[in-house]
Amino acid sequence: MSHILEADGIQLQFGNRRILSSIYVKCETGKITGLLGRNGQGKSCLMQIMYGTLECEKSVRVDKISIKEVFKRPDLVLYLPQFNFIPRSLSVKRVFQDFGVDFGEFADRFPEFEAKYKSGIQNLSGGGHRLVELYMIIKSKSHFAMLDEPFTHLSPVMVEKVKDLLLEEKKNKGFLITDHMYSQVVDICDHLYVLANGRTHLTKDLADIETLGYARI
Repeated sequence: MSHILEADGIQLQFGNRRILSSIYVKCETGKITGLLGRNGQGKSCLMQIMYGTLECEKSVRVDKISIKEVFKRPDLVLYLPQFNFIPRSLSVKRVFQDFGVDFGEFADRFPEFEAKYKSGIQNLSGGGHRLVELYMIIKSKSHFAMLDEPFTHLSPVMVEKVKDLLLEEKKNKGFLITDHMYSQVVDICDHLYVLANGRTHLTKDLADIETLGYARI
C-alpha cells in the first residue's frame, strides 16, 4: 500500500524576517524526494516543523490525515537531524538491539565495522557515528524518513554505498533528503524541490536549480 506525506500552510518568522511562507512538500512511499536550498533558507527548520519539534502554524498530513506531533508516530515518520542523536556512551551492540536492526546485514555492507560490534560509539570516527545513525533511520520500520545532511562526515565510498542503500530501501518507504552535497541528492531523487525566498519550487529539470539561484550546473 502506498502512502503520502504532505506539508503546507507553514508560516515561520524570526523577528522581522519571514523564513517560510509559501510551502508545499509532497513525499510518497517508493520515491526519494530531494530538498535543496542555500544556507539560511530554512531547510532544517522545515523538516523540524514537519516532524513537530519546531512549533509554528502548519498543516502536516499522512494519507490526508492531519498529524500535529509527528514525532510521536515513529511508525509513520522518522527523522535524522543534523546533529548526532545517538549518545556516545552507548555501545554499537546496544544501538542495533534498541532499534531492532540486524547488525549482520550492516556488517556485510560495511565490513570495516564487523569487529566493532562491542565497541562504544565514542570509539567510532565522526563518519562512523553518523553512518550508524543514518543506517538506523533508513532500516527502522516507518512509512517515511526525513534525512537532514545524511552524507555529512561520510567518506566517498560510504556515500556511494548509502546511495545504493537508499535506492534499495525506497521500496519500503518514502525519503525526504536535504544535503549540501547536492549532486548526490540529484543523483538519486525522483522529485526535487528547491527552497528559495520562503517558497518551495518543484523543479522540472536541472536547469531550474540554476534559475532559482541555488547552484550552477
